[in-house]
Amino acid sequence: MRLVIYQPDIAQNLGAMLRTCAGLGFGADIILPCGFPIDDRRLRRAAMDYINILDYTWHDSWNNFLISKPTARRLVLLTTKTELPYYDFEFSSDDLLMVGRESAGVPDEVAKQCDALVTIPMVPEARSLNVAVAASIVMGEARRRIPI
Repeated sequence: MRLVIYQPDIAQNLGAMLRTCAGLGFGADIILPCGFPIDDRRLRRAAMDYINILDYTWHDSWNNFLISKPTARRLVLLTTKTELPYYDFEFSSDDLLMVGRESAGVPDEVAKQCDALVTIPMVPEARSLNVAVAASIVMGEARRRIPI
């Protein structure tokens, strides 16, 4: 499994997601542009020593990510704009779990290209969770069902 990180806005969240990927045995796909300066040196700093066990790939645009994505792999978007709880979804070992920007999620045209949308149920007063926290919750459930 891999985590697709769409145009991250906050460096610390990217670092937390990359460390979670490394710890849970997920690969990572980072779709640019980021909302902060990023290069391999800064990425190594954000991911700390976990970078040595992380399989990650940069994509300079959404379109280039789509071109490189194997067609057989499902793209599963974590979003507040669906009713399907992540715990009712049947994960597969080759799924690509995707999170959007902290500030805006993903554009509608990107969401329409996803194979499935899942959500984390929350109290009605809550708008959303921190993107790194949300990714960790769903990645943990996917890994629980499909061990390394």
